[in-house]
Amino acid sequence: MRSTSNPVFRNLQPQQGGGYAGFGSAAAGAGQFANQYGQQPPYGGYPQQYQQMPVPATRPMTIDDVVTKTGITLGVVTVAGILSYALTSINHGLAPLFVIVGGLVGFVLVMVATFGRKQDNPAIVLSYAAAEGLFLGALSYMFTGVEFGGVGGAGLIAQAVLGTFGVFFGMLVVYKTGAIRVTPRLTRMVIGALIGAVVLALGNMIAMFFTADGFGLRSGGTVAIIFSLVMIGIAAFSFLLDFDAADQLIRAGAPEKAAWGVALGLTVTLVWLYIEILRLLSYFQND
Repeated sequence: MRSTSNPVFRNLQPQQGGGYAGFGSAAAGAGQFANQYGQQPPYGGYPQQYQQMPVPATRPMTIDDVVTKTGITLGVVTVAGILSYALTSINHGLAPLFVIVGGLVGFVLVMVATFGRKQDNPAIVLSYAAAEGLFLGALSYMFTGVEFGGVGGAGLIAQAVLGTFGVFFGMLVVYKTGAIRVTPRLTRMVIGALIGAVVLALGNMIAMFFTADGFGLRSGGTVAIIFSLVMIGIAAFSFLLDFDAADQLIRAGAPEKAAWGVALGLTVTLVWLYIEILRLLSYFQND
């Protein structure tokens, strides 16, 4: 059974296929809703030992559920981001505070959702969205505000947003058409590349305590541009695994509330991609 590079899907992998239409026609395989929903047969059938137990009324998840929950989650991120950007533009001192608080709270909530198997909890998902909006709004202002050494001009943010959703919908088309199939080999390659990139980024962060630019991965030079392009590529391919995870949940007849977990996973990847694109664009503006 394939895995996904997105940790949010880590414990949510279905065990068998169903008949629901999903994101596309690719073979089911990268979902990670395993331990939570994997033992429930498609379309509501329950194992013999549970037949005498009361079963809560629910229905299988559909693609409409995924689209709706993801739209709500991204809407919260957007509103919180706009509010954060507006407040930091008025009071520049709030920017570092919002970045630290929003980033830490968002990270903690993802860990709670992942390891506590609460990915389908709408309160956690929407709280994460609000925290990430706070983080992204302030971070975006710091990338563009001259007070923080930014390049100036909010147009950079619009370009990053368009680029992020352009990559998202482009990879969705690639997945739906089957131009790139999600296979175990592709999954291993994406996860391996992600691990390598994270190790390099952490090493660069540690090296910056001893030298000004560390390994040069975030200094804005040629090496930094190449590294950002690699990170964007990994994030783009991660969408394929995320789509396949959602597709497999739908095929397995996971309950409707599982769509919140899919929304959380997709939002995590979108946030990561947006930050990398914004960083890359700022390099070119500095040049």
